[in-house]
Amino acid sequence: MAEPPKVYLLWHVHHRAVEGAEVRHFVEPDDFWADEEAGDDVKLLGTYSSREAARERIERARKLSGFHEEPNCFYVDESVVDKDEWTEGYVTD
Repeated sequence: MAEPPKVYLLWHVHHRAVEGAEVRHFVEPDDFWADEEAGDDVKLLGTYSSREAARERIERARKLSGFHEEPNCFYVDESVVDKDEWTEGYVTD
């Protein structure tokens, strides 16, 4: 049986400076974190058929305003097509 197809979601986070705190950026290539409640701006740049295509898009995006200010805050998320990721409910406060 063939493996299900994968796609690669490309994200960028513009981390907002919180008064009195240092802005934290991604450190490792697979690092990802964001605090949207604190004002971090998370953008989905696209969905790609390969990790290489997503990386090529990163290089193009790094030349654009906003993105070039945080050139290391890109994240490529591999996802399997037609696979449930959130399989349980959740509770809100």
